[in-house]
Amino acid sequence: MNILLKSAKIVCPENKELHLKKRDILIKKGIIEKIAASIETPASIKVVNLENLHVSLGWFDSGVSFGEPGHEERETIANGLNVAGKSGFTDIVLYPNTYPVPDTSSDVVFLKERSLGKPTNLHPLGTLTKNAEGVDLAELYDMKNAGAVAFYDFKQQITNPNLLKIALLYAQNFEGLVFSHPQDVHIKGKGIVHEGEVSTRLGLKGIPALAEELQIARDLFILEYTGGKLHIPTISTAESVKLIANAKKKGLDVSCSVAIHNLVFTDDSLEDFGTNFKVSPPLRTKQDVKSLLKGLKDGTIDFVTSDHIPIDVEGKRVEFDNAIDGTLGLETAFGSLNNIFGLEETISLLTKGRERFNLDAPILKEGEKACLTLFHPDKESTFALENILSTSKNSMFVGAKLKGKVYGVINNDKTSI
Repeated sequence: MNILLKSAKIVCPENKELHLKKRDILIKKGIIEKIAASIETPASIKVVNLENLHVSLGWFDSGVSFGEPGHEERETIANGLNVAGKSGFTDIVLYPNTYPVPDTSSDVVFLKERSLGKPTNLHPLGTLTKNAEGVDLAELYDMKNAGAVAFYDFKQQITNPNLLKIALLYAQNFEGLVFSHPQDVHIKGKGIVHEGEVSTRLGLKGIPALAEELQIARDLFILEYTGGKLHIPTISTAESVKLIANAKKKGLDVSCSVAIHNLVFTDDSLEDFGTNFKVSPPLRTKQDVKSLLKGLKDGTIDFVTSDHIPIDVEGKRVEFDNAIDGTLGLETAFGSLNNIFGLEETISLLTKGRERFNLDAPILKEGEKACLTLFHPDKESTFALENILSTSKNSMFVGAKLKGKVYGVINNDKTSI
């Protein structure tokens, strides 16, 4: 694939010589051959000349669900990667949210093979325990060798503290990263939304912030005892930010992420009982959102994630109590963040996180592999149902104002433009 990007404004703080400069970029056979103020169009080259074209290193998402195998009606791997590419992501970490779950090396190989030949790279998570039942450790070392980048029982608490202790100790032998979902099921009980004024007014059973904070505190104590590498996905409360900040001050090897929708929406959005707003962790308060934003800015929270979870209509068009947790997030990630942080900080957030998963970070310079995202940063729009590329349509962002339009990606000598 040979492409010439014309008059592209480069957003790459890592490369001070090119950052915020307009350049032509010539790509041949997936390699950046030349970057210059002007490049004459060679023969047999596809020229890309788009309105207000901006280019950055390819974006990374640390938490995405599809459905295949087992829930193909929600999303297949092929279409999911197509959605990710058109949303600007060259690399996604795939949650083990399938049936059966990936708890062996052959399961991981299957997921990797299904993703070959796409402009978006798929990096699977294996489950931490067999069948994600929380009893016995899965084949962690074998899955790591097969391509699993970390281990996670999707959205499930590790109820047995000794199991987490053993997992952290064992995974140190091969630099394994252990995920722990931040929610104590005993404190959560039958709660379905954030416990507070809104849940009381609406008559919905609440999930106390304590359910998240107690789990995180326990996990951090265990990490301090064992050592190892721990990742806490999608934190949502102000106290969680404080707990992780204190742990990092102690030198513990802990990272965490926040779902983009927890930065945009609060539990006030539940007033109409829209099931697309039913997520785990739940939408919290304005004060929590303020603390999460502060945690991102000061580095306590390591990266953002779309926490993209397609759910078919049968899982959402039911009573609020019975609806399955989850919202789409890939298509709206850039436009939502750009509204909050502005261009440069948004690109910084979308390009960080690979190092935590021992993935190679792309480099934007001549002679390097082209791993690029193309976008218009200023295009404003209202996200509508027809803008959803996913098979499922469960997006809480329908009707939201977005800033920015993604053109696509160039990666693996392929493009989604």
